[in-house]
Amino acid sequence: MSVETFTETGIDGNTLAGRRWDPTGDARAVLVLVHGMGEHSLRYAATAEFFADKGFVVYAYDHRGHGLSKLDGRELGDLGENGWTALVGEIGVVVDHAVREHPDLPLAILGHSMGSFATQQYLLTNSDVPDAVILSGTAALDGLEPALDLDAGVDLSAFNAPFEPARTGFEWLSRDEAEVDKYVADEFCGFGIDAASGKAMFVGARPLADASAVGAMRSELPILVAVGEHDPVNGQLALANLLLAHFAAGGLTDVTLQSYPEARHEILNETNREEVRDDLLEWVDAKLSKA
Repeated sequence: MSVETFTETGIDGNTLAGRRWDPTGDARAVLVLVHGMGEHSLRYAATAEFFADKGFVVYAYDHRGHGLSKLDGRELGDLGENGWTALVGEIGVVVDHAVREHPDLPLAILGHSMGSFATQQYLLTNSDVPDAVILSGTAALDGLEPALDLDAGVDLSAFNAPFEPARTGFEWLSRDEAEVDKYVADEFCGFGIDAASGKAMFVGARPLADASAVGAMRSELPILVAVGEHDPVNGQLALANLLLAHFAAGGLTDVTLQSYPEARHEILNETNREEVRDDLLEWVDAKLSKA
């Protein structure tokens, strides 16, 4: 296995920084990793290595306003003007990069948390591009929206309420204290996105509650919703099930829910992460073999 860096030009000329993990032997598929809010792509290096060892070419990149893709003159989490729309579009920029380099290989997208919300919105107009999609730490945002003040920005600390009294304030991420501590110590982690982008994220999710909008997607696209049952983002599975209901209402026919008892938000950094990775591999192998 080898690792190479790459860059792409984003929607408004910004630089997207990424890495590509290549398998030692012949590649059999492509996986594009789309990370969450207030973090960066290298947090998924172990997952990338796992899939590369199984024959996948893995692409992972830092969103605009995150990690090494921080916008010039702006703070981490500031996505810039029309930043959310650009962030969603930049999934396509990286996916197109991967397709250009491996046009003959099937391709899957794995989006986590905010990356899963962006992927949901990307799929509304691009469902013909990937051969399979995994949505990790995900939910139906329209079910979460009524409880929020969209003009106040996104406050990640609210998710930790079920785990008080808290040791770090980020217990909602994982039961693995070592993983939580690495997150807390990471200078590229722990922030939200700017208020305008946070509001745009929720507004952009509203069409997913519209059966006609979802109905315009490729009905047979395989989608796996993979979540922890103690993840506050999905409201004890209520918002994960709502997402499945939206997909069903739009006529999608190959949607699966995989949930993990006791697991929290970051199932790929959870105490049972080896089980999770094995499950994701088994699912994506089965779907890509039919592509």
